[in-house]
Amino acid sequence: MRRKWSTVPKLGLILGTGLGRFASLIETDATIPYAEIPHFAASTVASHTGQLVCGRLNGVPLVALEGRLHFYEGYSMRQVTFPVRLLKALGAEILIVTNAAGAMNQEYELADVVIVDDHVNLMTENPLRGSNDDRLGPRFPDMSAPYDRRLISAARDAATELGIPTRSGVLVAVPGPNLETRAEYRMLRTLGADIVGMSTVPEVIVAVHAGLRTLALSIVTDLCFPDSLEPTTIEKILAVAERGARHLERLIPRLISQLGSTAQ
Repeated sequence: MRRKWSTVPKLGLILGTGLGRFASLIETDATIPYAEIPHFAASTVASHTGQLVCGRLNGVPLVALEGRLHFYEGYSMRQVTFPVRLLKALGAEILIVTNAAGAMNQEYELADVVIVDDHVNLMTENPLRGSNDDRLGPRFPDMSAPYDRRLISAARDAATELGIPTRSGVLVAVPGPNLETRAEYRMLRTLGADIVGMSTVPEVIVAVHAGLRTLALSIVTDLCFPDSLEPTTIEKILAVAERGARHLERLIPRLISQLGSTAQ
């Protein structure tokens, strides 16, 4: 990676469903397909390009993953979270993760931006399972605040300045790839979750293990209310994700600019 791009990034950015065009906002120095990176798995989801975009956004050096890896694609958790390890090794201090999610909180609406303030992990495997390499992080990382409070506050302030309404909520992570049944949505809501997705939480667990300050932003792409549940399709989800992405295309650059101008 350093032979292709020698700059030390301040942050890493994982672009979820609907945010593919966000990469065009970056002043790009290098674009590196995942296939050219040793040990990096290939993204098989059609809406995820599968490349690293290295450069600057509002003067801040960063690496953006244009498309992520998912557990449901058949990869191990270590493969799914390997990109987070790479970002840390390159020198990133902050990780911003985005995703598409279904809403179980009936106050939420389609295309809402949710600032994740906690999560419930229902994945069937943990990315830290197995022998621990103490050079990468502690054996038992504390998860009392996996989402950085200062970053959450900064994101809220940036959204307010831009007039972008946001929600705060709990994300529950499930393996996928199928969407949930009515009974499962009721269960997940009972567990205290506001939104549900098939990514992000494994990446955040590894980010916490690695000592990265982390922020997660979700776009509500479907409404998962059991008593009024309607069938959805990936086409519908992508269309709504693009609507929500317009908010993040304004919010994230403003936030990054603020982070770059302060000694965080």
